Amino acid sequence: MLWQGRSIRKVTGGRYAPLRGKRRTEIGRAPAETHIGEDRLRAVRTCGGNVKIRALRATTANVADRASGAVRRVAIETVEQNTANPNYVRRNLLTKGAIIRTELGPARIVSRPGQDGAINAVLIE
Repeated sequence: MLWQGRSIRKVTGGRYAPLRGKRRTEIGRAPAETHIGEDRLRAVRTCGGNVKIRALRATTANVADRASGAVRRVAIETVEQNTANPNYVRRNLLTKGAIIRTELGPARIVSRPGQDGAINAVLIE
């Protein structure tokens, strides 16, 4: 788990005086790491009793064509590029900003599969 509180260091390199210790509410969860595969979703309870739907595996994406304005649900073939991490391409991990190959052509993922539970993408011309 990752602590997501304020950094100890300033931008200049100086130190902040710690105001308090770490809190349990400030830790993060393990990343969803959405793969290409048979659809699998998980519901996660969040702060305030809200629920996030995590996509752990997915086979299809909602791909929007800006030229025609149409949205189609198409199969994901593979991950072609991912600026977040080059290793994600080898592992076929789906994250926001990843470029995927679909039946309609290459598309960029604009949603956050680990947060939204859906994969929305836009065709790249």
